[in-house]
Amino acid sequence: MTTTSVEVLGEAGEAGARILTPEALAFVADLQREFNPTRLELLAARADRQERIAAGELPDFLPATRAVREDPDWRVAPAPHDLLDRRVEITGPVDRKMVINALNSGARMFMADFEDSNSPTWRNCVEGQANLIDAVDRTISLETGSKSYRLHDDVATLLVRPRGWHLHEKHLLVDGDTVSASLFDFGLYLFHCGRRQRDAGSGPYFYLPKLESHLEARLWNDVFLFAQERLSIPRGTIRATVLVETILAAFEMDEILFELREHSAGLNAGRWDYMFSIIKKFRDRPEFVLPDRPLVTMDVPFMRAYTELLVRTCHRRGAHAIGGMAAFIPSRRDPEVNELALTRVREDKLREAGDGFDGTWVAHPDLVSVAMGVFDDVLGERPNQVDRLRDDVSVVAADLLDVARTRGGVTEEGVRLNVSVGIQYIASWLNGVGAAAINNLMEDAATAEISRSQIWQWVHHGHVTRERVVEIEREELEQLGPGYETAAEVFAEVALAGEFAEFLTLPAYERLTA
Repeated sequence: MTTTSVEVLGEAGEAGARILTPEALAFVADLQREFNPTRLELLAARADRQERIAAGELPDFLPATRAVREDPDWRVAPAPHDLLDRRVEITGPVDRKMVINALNSGARMFMADFEDSNSPTWRNCVEGQANLIDAVDRTISLETGSKSYRLHDDVATLLVRPRGWHLHEKHLLVDGDTVSASLFDFGLYLFHCGRRQRDAGSGPYFYLPKLESHLEARLWNDVFLFAQERLSIPRGTIRATVLVETILAAFEMDEILFELREHSAGLNAGRWDYMFSIIKKFRDRPEFVLPDRPLVTMDVPFMRAYTELLVRTCHRRGAHAIGGMAAFIPSRRDPEVNELALTRVREDKLREAGDGFDGTWVAHPDLVSVAMGVFDDVLGERPNQVDRLRDDVSVVAADLLDVARTRGGVTEEGVRLNVSVGIQYIASWLNGVGAAAINNLMEDAATAEISRSQIWQWVHHGHVTRERVVEIEREELEQLGPGYETAAEVFAEVALAGEFAEFLTLPAYERLTA
């Protein structure tokens, strides 16, 4: 399908006819023309910053924005009524069954995800948009053999996570160039659901992933202003929660809230991508080598500093602080595994609620009641604890960078775990499933990034040889059986290459859409 200077590559069926209308495509094209040049400049700035870090520069709080951080008076806009109580949020991809089950889960919020838990096939992305329209209209349903899925009367508030600034959507060309995946996902959802949500007494609410600076937040704010004016949606209707999931964003939390202040809904501690970011940004420095993934808990010093600073920053500005993901997937066959894992989930949520977080994330409906019970005990009838200012918290740059005090080492068991999980996840992603249950954990692109980047880091710094990793990969392939060969090739490409790939999803996307 082609409109003026806009070309759709690929068939999208009935969902495409509903979603990819000339008017919707024209709106996305307007966003692309207006904001893609700035997006590309900011991505170039990321690369420049990485070069400076490789040359020895360490991040710090920005001298140029000191006034923003030290001004005690500014606040983000008050939260709308259906974003006041966010004590448990469930997340997952935008397939039809997940959307229904998540909205029915009993969680206060559902983050419908076009990013880390979504394999971005053309069909997934377009049908996902159609599923969200039906969810907003409350007409969504699904028949699977003997089972029927319908929405309950009381459902979670919907939030949507578009893909990050670094990604593109190759099935839509605007003036001959591939469109920004961020603008594609955001634009189509806002075009079709912005007014629908407002008419339903809610609003178009978003999660913004993988920002590395307040300038990237400023770009999103500019997009919001432009989009609301173009669609005649009142200014400030859009609300966005930013995932602080990069080490660089951790130094600019005040500034990010300030840039988005009339559209801000708070910050989220995106723990898995945050770990990946630490590895990626400081990959050449031996003092930043992390031990086996299971040893990097939320209690280690650098993670503790990051989460406490996030709560303090948010509450000082009247914003919500949302905790990290509980990724455990309950087993129907192993009650002992469940008991141990649920104890750990409960302990994790107790820590978050005790630290002042206003809510938390879970990956599975069976975890909603566990997390809800913890936050109910702390919050009671209050919708949140934004009034808990955490003035006792004092975090300096060295605290955020204190990776060296993370205890533990690199073991063959840890290497094997990363290789196995990495291959299994990439295979799932290449087959169109972006949220994969592996070893009773919900793995997504963020956890796969940890797996492959740790292997790269460990090989680079001599903790394991490249040859041994190749041997382990061969052994794991034998255990997994046929069908994983392409995934193993992609894993080796991003884990063992001399140059570090910024995101595994970039080369994997070319395989996915070939």
